[in-house]
Amino acid sequence: MTAVHGFGLGVATKNKAGEILEVFYPKPLHNLSGDLAAVVKDVKGELDAAALNELASAFAGVGADDLAAIAHQLQDSSRPVVASALVEDMAPESVADAYLKLHMLSHRLVHPHGTQLEGLFGLLPNVAWTDQGAVCLNELAERQLDARLRGTVLEVSSVDKFPKMTNYVVPAGVRIAHTARVRLGAYLGEGTTVMHEGFINFNAGTEGPGMVEGRISAGVWVGAGSDLGGGCSTMGTLSGGGNIIISVGKECLIGANAGLGIPLGDRCTIEAGLFITAGTKVTVLDGARKPVETVSARNLAGKSDLLFRRNSTSGAVECLSNRSAIELNESLHANN
Repeated sequence: MTAVHGFGLGVATKNKAGEILEVFYPKPLHNLSGDLAAVVKDVKGELDAAALNELASAFAGVGADDLAAIAHQLQDSSRPVVASALVEDMAPESVADAYLKLHMLSHRLVHPHGTQLEGLFGLLPNVAWTDQGAVCLNELAERQLDARLRGTVLEVSSVDKFPKMTNYVVPAGVRIAHTARVRLGAYLGEGTTVMHEGFINFNAGTEGPGMVEGRISAGVWVGAGSDLGGGCSTMGTLSGGGNIIISVGKECLIGANAGLGIPLGDRCTIEAGLFITAGTKVTVLDGARKPVETVSARNLAGKSDLLFRRNSTSGAVECLSNRSAIELNESLHANN
């Protein structure tokens, strides 16, 4: 049986040299099989109106009326229309492939680490993101001058390889106080709230519900019911975390300005201001709060019901059972 890992039909932005800067896929698809997979498996590259009309008929023939409607709508586009079919889950080979994978993540079709992203960062061009869309950096000065001559200003919101997620998709049931702080390719589960200083990178995200007031770095996954306090940080594989996948379990609390460099199990708490890395020496306390042993934090990775704190007298980092984990205020995560 024919199977396709991912497929997207979308509108692209190109620079004057004909190179694709970004692609918007209104309805990305994942894990296709049967007749629909057979229709799309060889569809790739730029499509003209005739090809789109043929594709619309093929979609209609297998009962994919929503895709047929999109294909018909795109026939009138003045912008380039491109398709990307990923028959297998392989590293992206083009900007169009890379954007399809980022869309799949933000549309909740795959979880972080659920699709191959090797080499994606190097594929993406650095782009000026403006109120007129993506602009090639080599063409930015000309576009700025043109705007001034017309009595307007070209607003450049960022210069980056990644756009903000909300210009491509807004997942159901989320709140995002500052949309520029969530990149396309982030996965936000229903019930997630991202406050003004919260940040979520690509290939990272939250199961939801949860409150994000700190940084979720690339590759980091945060379980349901967990809160990241203001200014806290999680180490990702792009920022010194090596090959270890950092994750936060369910119903955890990372305090304000704290940090995490090991995977956490469920119902764990890190005291405000305390940064735990794999090599941090931690004194483990027993039920009577007496020292049992001192270990590196990596030895506690993935274990549940732990409270990490710093002894206010000795300065030593301590760990004790945290079975009275803080319960979240459910009203904070009602994002309907």
